[in-house]
Amino acid sequence: VQLAEFGGGCVPADDSLRLSCEASGDIFSINNMGWYRLYPGKQREMVANMFTDGGSTYYVDSVKGRSTISLSTNNGKRTVTLQLNRVKPEDTAVYYCKAITFSQLLGTRDVWGQGALVTVSS
Repeated sequence: VQLAEFGGGCVPADDSLRLSCEASGDIFSINNMGWYRLYPGKQREMVANMFTDGGSTYYVDSVKGRSTISLSTNNGKRTVTLQLNRVKPEDTAVYYCKAITFSQLLGTRDVWGQGALVTVSS
């Protein structure tokens, strides 16, 4: 599985942000896709994730009520999209897409995207 991220950049406070991550390869080995963010000097934090089987979603408390994660499959690619509304300066971070895959041969693996910098200006 390979991941390609789209979106990010500079966003004014209270505006909306959309991040997309496109998975290619063995997309049907993906069990979960989500977005994580990294603040300088801190560990990566889970922002939102979604299971491909059943569609259960999970959000960090700081984005609940103003964020939506969604999954779509089209033309052999699976895309996870994060919509974050009413962005705040504390949303400034590097955002990473992650896919969790499972196969009999390799077991469970985490696949990460390259990261997208999001800067929220006040």
